[in-house]
Amino acid sequence: MLKRPTDLRLGWVLMSALAGGVMLAGCDQIGDRVSRAKEIAEASAGQVSGDTVVDESLRNLQAASMADRALAGTVMAEFVVDDEERPMFAIGSIIAKPIDIAPTAAMAVEDTAMSAEEIEYFEEEYYYEEEAAAGDIPESAPASAPENATSREVAGDILQVEQVLPTIMIDPRAVAKTEKSIAAADKEVDQLVLDEPPLAGRLKKMTREEFKALPAEEKAEIRKLARRAPVVRETLKAQIDANSVMADTMSKYNMGGAVALSREGQMVIQIGPDGASPTQFKGPVTDPASFLARADSAKCTDEIEPADVVGDLALATACVVRDLRASGQFEYVEPDFIFQNQFVRRNKDAPQPDTTAGTGTGTTGGTNTPTQPATFRPNDPLWSLQWHFRDQGTADDRSAGGAGFETFWNRQGTTGSRSVVVAVVDTGLQMAHPDIAGSPNIMPGWDMVSDPRMGNDGDGRDSNADDPGDMCDPTKANAADSFHGTHVAGTVGAAATDNGAGVAGGAWNVRIVPVRALGKCGGRLSDINDAIRWAAGLIPAEGPGGTEEWNENPADVINLSIGLLGACPASLQDAIDSVTERGAIVVSAAGNARMATSFYAPAGCRNVVTVAASDARGQLTPYSNYGAEVMLLAPGGDLTRDDNGDGKPDGVLSTKAATNCFDPVTGQGVASCNYAYEQGTSMAAPHVSAALALLKARTPSATKDELIATLRGALDPRQPLQCSGLCSQYPGTTAVPGSPDMCSRPCGAGLLNLAGIPAAPTGGGGR
Repeated sequence: MLKRPTDLRLGWVLMSALAGGVMLAGCDQIGDRVSRAKEIAEASAGQVSGDTVVDESLRNLQAASMADRALAGTVMAEFVVDDEERPMFAIGSIIAKPIDIAPTAAMAVEDTAMSAEEIEYFEEEYYYEEEAAAGDIPESAPASAPENATSREVAGDILQVEQVLPTIMIDPRAVAKTEKSIAAADKEVDQLVLDEPPLAGRLKKMTREEFKALPAEEKAEIRKLARRAPVVRETLKAQIDANSVMADTMSKYNMGGAVALSREGQMVIQIGPDGASPTQFKGPVTDPASFLARADSAKCTDEIEPADVVGDLALATACVVRDLRASGQFEYVEPDFIFQNQFVRRNKDAPQPDTTAGTGTGTTGGTNTPTQPATFRPNDPLWSLQWHFRDQGTADDRSAGGAGFETFWNRQGTTGSRSVVVAVVDTGLQMAHPDIAGSPNIMPGWDMVSDPRMGNDGDGRDSNADDPGDMCDPTKANAADSFHGTHVAGTVGAAATDNGAGVAGGAWNVRIVPVRALGKCGGRLSDINDAIRWAAGLIPAEGPGGTEEWNENPADVINLSIGLLGACPASLQDAIDSVTERGAIVVSAAGNARMATSFYAPAGCRNVVTVAASDARGQLTPYSNYGAEVMLLAPGGDLTRDDNGDGKPDGVLSTKAATNCFDPVTGQGVASCNYAYEQGTSMAAPHVSAALALLKARTPSATKDELIATLRGALDPRQPLQCSGLCSQYPGTTAVPGSPDMCSRPCGAGLLNLAGIPAAPTGGGGR
């Protein structure tokens, strides 16, 4: 719920952003004043010296099979603002955290001297196998079960069962029953504290000197495993004590509920008949209004009495939030807001594919390459159309808006490292996608969508991070599954790169962990909070039989190509702070509402790398959010433009199932395909996540702050007009001096340009 004093301004900005339909591209005459003469001279010198080699990109495209090159996407006449992008929340679901809960401190494992307590922390079983090959990430040895742990036999082996935290049931009609549930949870927590195996049981015994002598990659793995939040009695006691306040409040409205406890103090309260047990819901739901509500239509004012909310669970949810806040017992209480992916929606009358497209590739193809041998040039056939990874420039094989990945790969001698992990918190991943099914980069993920009504897969949370589709209302015109997470992850590096099929990814050789948190109609804030923490390795997920399932590949970088119109929710900021304090980097899409990022989350949250979207010219796109929180620009694409003249839209090309496709060689229509052009700040964020992963592979010992500083140091500065738009389209912005019709939209320190990063002194990492 929007609580800032700027609410009135937010309303004004929102009305301005949603009014009007058509967004103007603007600034067509503005571009980089790059000297083409220098590039021509360099190319000529390369030809004379014999360094220039024949570009295989176009040849690979022509030789590929239809399945490996067909794609979707057309140059659009225009795109429109989504007039339904207003905050929603899950009916019957509330997030709260009691006051006076101390932050859970992860074990800090530094390169410097370790304290006696830190040495003791590593004093039991081995995490790393002694015989592991150099440079490999070894498999973990099984931890020894604690004396009091419950075990069960599976296929002849004894599997340790770690119980999840208890849930407290509240029944306003049975006070004794509620008190019994609270007492049982209290007793169970005491036992969990005693039974929990120490993390030392999963780490290698070592002295201070031995730890300092470890390779940087192994040190990084140990640090990530040391993030795990323990079961702290005081943290859980504060949550249990808060149940008496919640019981009184829910009794006031004559409704029961269930309270789920957490290791870091963030409780999820489900109220009402469905809210109390959403996983028990049976039967199909076609109307999202049955479980989602608009935040502006369910406000609990001071005049509303308990009798006024009878039969209106959405209003009751808002009133319970109000009353719990007023109790003074909580650090924060908020509705379970619904986040959306950050695709820019296609307009209703998008033109059909151009069947006369032919084989031209404009400035992204051609027969000449830069003078440097293309040691790391991928052979994927659609690489020739991925302008967004190319080096900046106007000559053939370059793009004015390219992010410089190709030069980075070659100069640094690396396309990633198996010691680096990127988690993509999104709609999941199409595991059967032909460019993903065989990818060695995909690690086990998790489905964090708790409500089957939003899960669209018949159940709640489980180990299957596959994307079954997220279409919200099938009766709505042009409704379709987005497969958003597959497109985002493909840009990071989920697609098998250099395999002669489909597209290339930005970081070819990193581990990708898909975490599904968005389902039908979006994603719950509570699910996203847990997804972020699980991705970073802080908390476990719940496995079969109430067991705990930890992420064995904790993320160095977490990509959030998601958005909520509103100020940063307190619980989301709490989750972000938790993971960033432990060393993870959170990358966020700026949002596509063409408004200030301070009115958007997670873009406006603290401790995130907020990314705005640029087009193939390197200019801020008309749809992108902007503001002081934006750190940098990265390619997000613009489907209304074709600045390289190749007959194809200047969108970002990546993996996803699509229909109404075409063959980029012949222009012939194809019914379905596995690749598509898309646009949005959702597409910009994974470029930055891939870039940070590459930098981590280049310098494994670098901290998150050092990685971000290196990235920022190589940005290509933008001129004011390259981040401007018509003042009539962006109310409240400041006019550019000398151009009274154009208003400035702050877009960060500059455009992502990995080509500007000098070679590492050690020669870079390995493939």
